[in-house]
Amino acid sequence: MPQTQKQKMLAGELYNAADDEIQSDLATTRNWLVRYNASLGMATDERHGLLAERLGAAGAGSTIRPPFHCDYGFNIRLSAGVFLNFGCVILDVVEVSIGDKTQIGPNVQILTADHPRDAAEREAGLEFGRPIRIGRNVWIGGGAIILPGVTIGDDAVIGAGSVVTRDVPPGATVVGNPARVRGASNAA
Repeated sequence: MPQTQKQKMLAGELYNAADDEIQSDLATTRNWLVRYNASLGMATDERHGLLAERLGAAGAGSTIRPPFHCDYGFNIRLSAGVFLNFGCVILDVVEVSIGDKTQIGPNVQILTADHPRDAAEREAGLEFGRPIRIGRNVWIGGGAIILPGVTIGDDAVIGAGSVVTRDVPPGATVVGNPARVRGASNAA
């Protein structure tokens, strides 16, 4: 049975982002982002209600400080007490899950979107995604970049400005570009 371009996208397969259904989802999210990014003066519970409108999950006490940017929103799952500071970008063509009490600094980029290495496929407008999983009680410093397909274990620390290209073990501290393990964090 043939799959739609959106079904291919959600499955992490090559898809064409110019598809009408995908473009409609992007437009809906852009309209939601306009409202969300104007919500800085709202009470925390009102802003949380806006998150719950579009995100796949917005756990109790989860907070995203505007401005915030994402592709779809419905592929983002925040557990309880997650905090994203100003200017975060999540390209969520597939699932991004963030565990309880994880703290993410300003201007962090979480990027599930990827592109074919084959020039002809790129020229045809094809792309794909690889999910990102971030554990509980993780601290991601400002300006860090998390690349497609990465899993970050519980209690890990990602140094400011780091580019995370590989999985990070639980409790590890990684820094640099590419990010490398520098030792265990003080987290329990």
